[in-house]
Amino acid sequence: MPNILDIRRRIRSVVNTRQITQAMKTVSAAKLRRAQESALAARPYSQMLTNILKSLVSRADIYDPFTGLPRHPLLAERPEKNILLIVVTGDKGLAGAFNTNILKMVSRFIESNPDRNIDVECIGRKGRDFMRRRYPIAPKRASSADGATGASPVQPENEVAPPRAGRVQIVGEYVGVLSKVEHNFAATLSEGVIARYTRCEIDAVYILFNEFKSVIAQRLVAERLLPIKEIGEVDVSMAEEASEEERKKRIEAAKSAGVGLRPADTAAVDEAAARFATLPIDYIYEQRPERLFAGILPKYIGIQIFHALLESVAAEHAARMTAMDAATSNASDMIDSLTLIMNRARQAKITKEIIEIVSGAAAQ
Repeated sequence: MPNILDIRRRIRSVVNTRQITQAMKTVSAAKLRRAQESALAARPYSQMLTNILKSLVSRADIYDPFTGLPRHPLLAERPEKNILLIVVTGDKGLAGAFNTNILKMVSRFIESNPDRNIDVECIGRKGRDFMRRRYPIAPKRASSADGATGASPVQPENEVAPPRAGRVQIVGEYVGVLSKVEHNFAATLSEGVIARYTRCEIDAVYILFNEFKSVIAQRLVAERLLPIKEIGEVDVSMAEEASEEERKKRIEAAKSAGVGLRPADTAAVDEAAARFATLPIDYIYEQRPERLFAGILPKYIGIQIFHALLESVAAEHAARMTAMDAATSNASDMIDSLTLIMNRARQAKITKEIIEIVSGAAAQ
């Protein structure tokens, strides 16, 4: 039978741990609400940008009438020999299987493309550490003009592509940017991606992240950003839904934290924005539609990356809230179990003392 003093010490330790997990759950719930609001606030801009592009498609000649080839390089499709994969994970742990599931999908994506070169952009410390342990870092680019090395996402045209470090190599690392997601970062990243795609250094761009619609509706997706097949349509190459057990855990955690289970109803706003692209009105643009289309299309890639980052942050807070709720529940169960063991030890000790007293009295 364990010592009663040791059991009490262990109970106090578990109680302190439960207080920490409860506080972390509350903090994650508050951050989740803010992340949902940020994603919802960025939606009207994204929706209107998409609808403007749809409107321009119907008014601009984006394909050559003789060859049938697209005039904009971001619409050009070619065999996928070199792929750029943007992996979005978290910077911190204690979020259950959030980062593990993403990294497992990364491994499956790489294994499903054994005959293609893959460049990886790591956003988040967990993904960076995972990829560093398995794949080499790509050598820096050297300029043909002065031999200087460059680390900017947007590479000049006169740079010489260095030899590959391996079939799969790390070409970018971004740590600490998810604590406060800014559109400037997404825009800068998209500029570098677009520049590489325009120079035909890569043939396709995929972003792998945790898609977040609500606390219940979440899934892992590998979405193709480039080339653009159809504006406004999401091109998902891989997807993984959450299990029913995981959904139940999320529901219980959200209810106990007071977080809404369903996304905000934006049907009216989306319908009003969609009319811009469908109304039979001949808009007068200050520039030619072809020129506007060529200028706005790169921003479409940037807003897609920005939305992916916002949704990944929200999904991470939801996963951490669920994990801390489960940890708090497990701590309560452990306290109850240890309390029962302590009571049994006390009863056994009292019973033993009574037996010794009775036996001593009977011996006299």
